[in-house]
Amino acid sequence: MSETVKLSIEDKTYELPVIEGSENEKAIDISKLRSQTGYITIDTGFKNTGSTTSGITFLDGEKGILRYRGYPIEQLAEKANFLEVSYLLIYGDLPTKIEYEAFKENITNHTLIHEDMRIFLDAYPTKAHPMGILSAAVCTLSTFYPESQKQNRSVEAIDLTIQRLLAKLPTLAAWAYKNSIGHPVNYPKNKYNYCENFLQMMFAMPAFEYEPDPVIVDALNKLLILHADHEQNCSASTVRIVGSSQANLYASISSGVSALWGPLHGGANQAVIGMLEKIMNDGGGLSKWINKAKDKNDSFRLMGFGHRVYKNFDPRAKIIKKAADDVLEKLGIVDPVLDIAKELEEVVLNDEYFQSRGLYPNVDFYSGIIYRALGIPTEMFTVMFAMGRLPGWIAQWKEMMEDNQPIGRPRQIYTGETERNYTSIEQR
Repeated sequence: MSETVKLSIEDKTYELPVIEGSENEKAIDISKLRSQTGYITIDTGFKNTGSTTSGITFLDGEKGILRYRGYPIEQLAEKANFLEVSYLLIYGDLPTKIEYEAFKENITNHTLIHEDMRIFLDAYPTKAHPMGILSAAVCTLSTFYPESQKQNRSVEAIDLTIQRLLAKLPTLAAWAYKNSIGHPVNYPKNKYNYCENFLQMMFAMPAFEYEPDPVIVDALNKLLILHADHEQNCSASTVRIVGSSQANLYASISSGVSALWGPLHGGANQAVIGMLEKIMNDGGGLSKWINKAKDKNDSFRLMGFGHRVYKNFDPRAKIIKKAADDVLEKLGIVDPVLDIAKELEEVVLNDEYFQSRGLYPNVDFYSGIIYRALGIPTEMFTVMFAMGRLPGWIAQWKEMMEDNQPIGRPRQIYTGETERNYTSIEQR
């Protein structure tokens, strides 16, 4: 017999079914609560509410576990490339060699964007934030492919839209960066793989030939994989709820970009660099800031340490720490901000105060270090995050559509004025 939970309201008792996931997660199914009882639940921020069942990502913050479609993140980051992981997230299984080659070729063939898009990009001021440009540009793609809005699209048509998005987002991201610094854009080159192509579009200059460094390419590949999905976070949930209205995939992904833009979501690695620059500019030494972080009455907090979900350690941080070390060693960069970062990492990892509170360096700490070392400005950090998160957003949208989930419609408890009568302006 299925497990149930009893709920008593006034003089009546209701039985609510319990749902159990494949990893023994349990949830009380309240989908019929309002129709049966007239009551709803209040859960501000949806911290305790499951909006959907999903077979994409499993996350256990207490144990530091992250798996995509059952595969541990450690194995994928070490052995796979980003396009393999993208295919896994979107279609449910790792591709065969034939499937992978076809997938890669299709994406390579769609990296160019319509030249008319240049008109939009050229119209933005050079001070325009790259995330604003990216969000608008992704949504604008739907105007170039109006067939994406049609209902009852075939599987082939949906796959084409998915491939176009995966192919064109790096181009749009790199062009948004070039626009922000007033440089001419670089076109994609088919001889490069996904990560190499993005780097050459970012950093190639007319005066010299740019050749992506394998160490940097490997670090970027790992970063994109580590950011590819993270369960029902703010931006993934936004993509789902926008897509639930049957908005096209471009519009849905654009909404995810906008959600990620917020400093409480995708801007964490920017905050890390901001904190490090603040410490450097202060000139007071690191011990002063460590003491401030330990003082509960001080508003200062160490950015890039601990995690809202992971209570002990962020499994992604262990992976990307080595990549950060490799990049810094390879490039031999002399940067006082990065020197402070390494010193801070050493202190926190060996301080009982931070250890006992689970405040270990997280993925945002190391990704911020890598991006700064590569010469990527802080305003582009969230764009990099969006590029990695794209396959996860697509997978979330695709799963929701295939499950025929209804349009999202949260309820509320009204706390405003009760009924009152209109009076003319002369009487007020």
